[in-house]
Amino acid sequence: MPLAVEHIRRMRGGAQAHLMRCDDGACYVVKFQNNPQHVRVLANEMLGTRVAARLGLPVPRVEVVEVTSELIALTADLVMQLGVGRAPCLAGRQLGSRYPGDPARLVVHDFLPDDALREVENLSDFAGMLVYDKWTCNTNGRQVVFFTEPGRSRRQAMMIDQGFCFNAGEWNFPDAPLRGIYLRHRVYEQITGMDSFEPWLGRVEQRMSPGVLGEIAEEIPPEWYNHELDKLGELLARLDERRTRVRELIVQARNSGRQPFPNWK
Repeated sequence: MPLAVEHIRRMRGGAQAHLMRCDDGACYVVKFQNNPQHVRVLANEMLGTRVAARLGLPVPRVEVVEVTSELIALTADLVMQLGVGRAPCLAGRQLGSRYPGDPARLVVHDFLPDDALREVENLSDFAGMLVYDKWTCNTNGRQVVFFTEPGRSRRQAMMIDQGFCFNAGEWNFPDAPLRGIYLRHRVYEQITGMDSFEPWLGRVEQRMSPGVLGEIAEEIPPEWYNHELDKLGELLARLDERRTRVRELIVQARNSGRQPFPNWK
């Protein structure tokens, strides 16, 4: 388990995450148990991100990160802003998403203009991520960062922030046609039909069995879901049931008034 040793900066976003350096030499975007959204957001991040990785999608590595009370006491910025007041970040086991490189050297963007979007090397992964977001009912907008790895000439897209999958702390699935759609429809220009969502559709339907989901869920610290093991089991059962519904959910998105897939006739 990586141990946080240095606070680098606060991050944007409702979960009030912090960028921290750990004793393994890597940097992690750390979400704390007492974040303003919900403690289950941490469980969602671990379950959701590791499921996405099993599907072959470009997501960060996620780890349980230990943050000590001593580091929090010595770091004035390790606080949560709660309305008009604030509270120290909670010590203990937190969720860390590994930063894609050295934050002092790697330039990371969360927005690209349309012309630059077309030059992203792994643009087809947006179709795969939509399969994932429909399956897990991500109720937040799809969050992405773009960067150019050393030695490569083209930008990569990394899909981040799975905290609002399963409807954040509610652990239910209020589906809607445009949920999970990335705001910039340019990323879907390669989609011409249902076949464009392979191989990810097949992987969800054929590989993500209850056993696989259970194996991933066992790695989640129980304090991240208030030790409600029965509720976690219900979530996994619903997720298993939804594997056969993803095609239907994609068709609903296609038939919406927004027409997010310009080349699917």
